[in-house]
Amino acid sequence: MNLWLRGELEFVRAFREIMRGKNILEGFSNFKWSDLSMHVQEFEDYKSKYLDLYEIIKPTQTKEKVSILEDVDFELELIMVDEINVSYILKLLSRYKDADETEKESQKNNILNIISGQVNLRSKKELIEKFINENMQGISDSDNIENEFEKFWEVEKELAYDALCRDENLICDEVKKVVDTYIYEERIPLKDDVAKTLRVKPKLLERKVIIPRVLDKIVKFVDKFYDL
Repeated sequence: MNLWLRGELEFVRAFREIMRGKNILEGFSNFKWSDLSMHVQEFEDYKSKYLDLYEIIKPTQTKEKVSILEDVDFELELIMVDEINVSYILKLLSRYKDADETEKESQKNNILNIISGQVNLRSKKELIEKFINENMQGISDSDNIENEFEKFWEVEKELAYDALCRDENLICDEVKKVVDTYIYEERIPLKDDVAKTLRVKPKLLERKVIIPRVLDKIVKFVDKFYDL
């Protein structure tokens, strides 16, 4: 094992222990970050790196095992104890909209840091940041943020869906079936089902490359635009 990989492995194990301890401490009513030697922002920075490593090596059916880290249990339930969803982020965006100009930048950075620290939101960070940068200024009333966000999300989802079908030359109706099955059955789509989405049936050797690539794109599409 090279030194870099050994260091990453030790980091994962060490931070996993820190999360266990932090979750225990938060069960006490008098828990305060100020009593700890680690600041909350430092913890969030480490958590973001922890999730970055998980994103790099997380097991899927679309790739071969490439790292010994794939044998490590990242115990994501330790992070999901206080899992935050899109609805919570929209509430923060309402506060951001109503904040003084002097506070907006710090509130925006806080929102993006929260998203980076959440397993279920990391794939959505780029789009949420795009909504903040391109749409928030045009919303006059913070009460309209949720409706405007939903419209923005639907447009972006359709654009991404069309791009997926176009770039990979897929049958859109078959892709929809695969996506719906993935959402409702909460399982990675079968490769045979993915093969049905291809307009041009590949040769055997091509199939080993094309189907995993398309499967990976479908999984990422669902992860980004849907909450499983």
